[in-house]
Amino acid sequence: MNNNLKLQEVMVPLLRCPVSKSNLYIKNDFLISSSDNSIRYPIIDHTPVLINNDNSLFNTAEYNNNKCVDPKSDEGDNYKRLVSKFIPSISNNLVATKNFKLIAELIPKNSKILILGGGSKGQGMECIYDNKSFTIVNSDVYFNDSLHLISDAHDIPFIDDTFDLVVIQAVLEHVIDPVRCVEEIYRVLKKDSLVYAEVPFMQQVHMREYDFTRFTYLGLRRLFRNFHDIGSGVCCGPGMSLAWSYSYFLGCFSENKIVRKVITYFSYLTSFFLKYLDYYLLKKPDAYSCSSGFYFIGRKTDEILSDTELLKQYRGL
Repeated sequence: MNNNLKLQEVMVPLLRCPVSKSNLYIKNDFLISSSDNSIRYPIIDHTPVLINNDNSLFNTAEYNNNKCVDPKSDEGDNYKRLVSKFIPSISNNLVATKNFKLIAELIPKNSKILILGGGSKGQGMECIYDNKSFTIVNSDVYFNDSLHLISDAHDIPFIDDTFDLVVIQAVLEHVIDPVRCVEEIYRVLKKDSLVYAEVPFMQQVHMREYDFTRFTYLGLRRLFRNFHDIGSGVCCGPGMSLAWSYSYFLGCFSENKIVRKVITYFSYLTSFFLKYLDYYLLKKPDAYSCSSGFYFIGRKTDEILSDTELLKQYRGL
């Protein structure tokens, strides 16, 4: 049944139509809704494109016409790898590797894992990808060799109670409706299963027009109020936040693309060390007021965190 798809065979019966919410079946190069055969989704390069055109910024026609729908980059991967050998990064995720090691111990063997925004491998996820007992589904809105399907987090194309873990790392700032996306995550997770999220707080706009939202620590906690907090806090600290601000500040002095690249490289070379201060600042309470980003590890629960209880979870001076 699954000879035509990158998606693992075991996952195909768990797909559902993002429009009709019914099961899907494969016919030729399409996945078709079992309740309405006029609703069909193209399979392009063995990758199903499961987009609800009425509820997404993206449209299946963009993929059919081979338009570039990758909003994440305007530079080639080879160029980025070359530059990274000589120009140090100003970013530093302090906790991702540790968090994913914890998660790998908490979830069952043979877990089904959905990675939203999985077109590029998230930081610290090696222990997840290297575990051959896990069934991993990489989903994103643009094509990539590691991708299993194209989908929008506002309408996740899987039936209820499918996954043991959903990862949404540095994605929620790029969706129109984060609340709806988290509701969808809750729906596709099995009872007592886990979610891992990372979001920006003090970060400048990235990905151009596809960047919408920032979250305080309490804002992130409320977004996941239907989940029990297993672990949460700063993932990228004040030093990284300062380095980003410095880099973007210098970039304001020119609109010329080449000059801006030179300025960017200069800013990286003169501020990369700031991220190392975060190993010390991470433990400071006021880091919650000025850090670059936060993380949340949550377990699906039937209880809802009240706003009164939410305020008691404030961290900071």
